[in-house]
Amino acid sequence: MKRANYILLALLAVVLLMACGSEKGIRKGDQYVAIMEYTEAAKEYKKAYRKIPASERKKRAEVAWKMGECYRKSNSAVFAVGAYQNAVRYGYPDSTALFHLAGAQLEKGDYKAAQKSYEAYLAQAPADRMAQIGLQSAIQSAEWKKNPSRYIVKKAKELNGQRSDYCPAYVGEDTTMIVTTSTRKDATGDEISGITGQEFADLFLTKRDEKGKWTKTERIDGDVNGEYEDGACAFTPDGKTMYFTRCASDPEYPRYASIFKSSRSDAAWGKAEEVVISNDTLSAYAHPAVSPDGEWLYFTSNMASGQGGLDIWRMYIGRVKAKEGIVENLGECVNTEGDEQFPAFGPQGELYFSSDGYPGMGGLDIFFAVQENDSVWNINNVGAPINSMGDDFGITFAPGLHRGYFSSNRGDARGWDHIYSFYLPETVHTLYGWIYEKDGYELPEGLIYLVGDDGTNSSFGVMKDGSYKVRVTPGVEYVMLGTCKGYLNVMHELKTELVEGMHEYQRDFALPSITRPVLIDNIFYEFGKATLTAESSTSLNELKELLEQNPNITIELSAHCDFRGSASYNEKLSQARAESAVEYLVAQGIERERMTPVGYGESKPKTVNKKMTEKYTFLNEGDVLSEEFIKSLADEEKQEICNQINRRTEFQVLRTTYKLYE
Repeated sequence: MKRANYILLALLAVVLLMACGSEKGIRKGDQYVAIMEYTEAAKEYKKAYRKIPASERKKRAEVAWKMGECYRKSNSAVFAVGAYQNAVRYGYPDSTALFHLAGAQLEKGDYKAAQKSYEAYLAQAPADRMAQIGLQSAIQSAEWKKNPSRYIVKKAKELNGQRSDYCPAYVGEDTTMIVTTSTRKDATGDEISGITGQEFADLFLTKRDEKGKWTKTERIDGDVNGEYEDGACAFTPDGKTMYFTRCASDPEYPRYASIFKSSRSDAAWGKAEEVVISNDTLSAYAHPAVSPDGEWLYFTSNMASGQGGLDIWRMYIGRVKAKEGIVENLGECVNTEGDEQFPAFGPQGELYFSSDGYPGMGGLDIFFAVQENDSVWNINNVGAPINSMGDDFGITFAPGLHRGYFSSNRGDARGWDHIYSFYLPETVHTLYGWIYEKDGYELPEGLIYLVGDDGTNSSFGVMKDGSYKVRVTPGVEYVMLGTCKGYLNVMHELKTELVEGMHEYQRDFALPSITRPVLIDNIFYEFGKATLTAESSTSLNELKELLEQNPNITIELSAHCDFRGSASYNEKLSQARAESAVEYLVAQGIERERMTPVGYGESKPKTVNKKMTEKYTFLNEGDVLSEEFIKSLADEEKQEICNQINRRTEFQVLRTTYKLYE
């Protein structure tokens, strides 16, 4: 036989061996797919693909497609991109390869490539809603990334191990305990899951100690952790019952996820019992969540009569016997043709879930839904930085707070999941100030009334130093009234700004005494005359507001002079000045009969109180600034200060029952 024939036969033998090898790998891959062990299936398909000659384009395309499907279902977008690209390159006849290629590119964060792939697919299937949403996601994602929300996101070192950790859950309303799902080395069993390519997951508990630090994460003992996959749990509000997902595996046939529950007595969890949701044994039931009122068990399932893919369902678990066991699909207002998974509840009872059926940033995004009525839900993408180009899911909130944890495989080339913490810097608007005696000290017996146009109607006392601090709501108009026994009321208004973040407002209450004369600051007259200067209007307008806020009082409005000049001249001048102040207030709408003008001239020199000694250290409490006292001061500057103090305008309450009984 000629040498050329030997070479030809040898080549044919190699081709036959390669063909046999690829067929064997394909069969093994198909067997793993039948029992949903996609990681193992992808390995076999990859071996088979390498053995298929490039000339066998159809076969290469088919195996590349199968490989891509396995990577997609095992959350390995990085590898899925290459597999789907090969399927498209070798002419895989189903245009769905383009669709899934675009989805993998989107999850990888290659938005421009994803946009091109979606456009190519839509050219063949223009009515495909999921592709339209994908294209919208590819276009919008970059913008979402540039304009993140106010959430602060960090990797939670305290909850993560060396492998996958996901689906954190607070134990009811107890924020000192978190249960997570993990494939860390401490997980039960040594087998590797053909679904995830990691060890079977178990439920682990992390506690916060007395100092607020998280302790070592430990696997939960008892029946909740079996020989297979256990995880994605939720708790009743009281933390006494745990619902969790269990995924059994079997080398002979597929086993679907089921929901189990366990109750605890003290710290020990009891025997796990399967929650029978339906007689449908060919559907999966996973990712349980208990409604805030404890009445409904929400979960993920691919049961028939859904909207397509995985949907969010709920089953009644409350006390009303007639409703017990009712199972409902949340309907097309929430569920889509894509996958809706991992339901959870926010601080105000909002429904949170993950989905790839709405415009997102790639993979699964976290959304929240607010129900307006039985048929209308508003769906909102949480946005960056909680959402990313990877899969983001399994969110849990500390009760009543915009903080907690969620899961994501962002930035992990292996597709492993990790837990991230998040919190929303609070929008805290604070009103603060002091309540004190005008010309005096704090009034710890003071009381403040607060009324807002949002329905606020409250009252509160002040601290020993007369201070107060209270939270107010953005965008609300408030009226505040400062009160104290023996003092006039003082009113303030406040309109808070409609802005996020921290914001403070200050309102002080200087309460005039009912029993003692009260100085009216900054009242000025032209020299030697009773004519008010323009600077006096501010203080007189404040007195006008005080009279309006206290409509049942009458006052004596008095003017005083220093000792210089004759007594009769000073008395006439001060009387005229008091009358000028009254006339100003009458012109502003205050009834004349509520005010009695009196000019005391130099007859009532000021008596120094304790507050004055803080400003004028050369004076002592109880000093009377008489002509004799002032002239006894050697310093002329100090003499002039005392004369200035004596030249004053005051008011004193005469009655508190004016027109009270009319």
